[in-house]
Amino acid sequence: MSTTEKNDTAASKHPSHIAYVVRDREGQKAIFTRVGAAWPTKDGKGFNIQLDALPTDGRISLLVPSEKKE
Repeated sequence: MSTTEKNDTAASKHPSHIAYVVRDREGQKAIFTRVGAAWPTKDGKGFNIQLDALPTDGRISLLVPSEKKE
């Protein structure tokens, strides 16, 4: 395995996006609850999404991970 392949494999372990259920609250900040993650497909034309929970309203937001702790 080449160095590039090793780096690609290591990088793919980390999701490119985090899936959140977002609950809006009147007059207050929305609540974001992490429910899964997404990784780009090898061909770069889509995403593989793993959900650990489902929203009750059907709304999921995919966001790029931030350095900020959740």
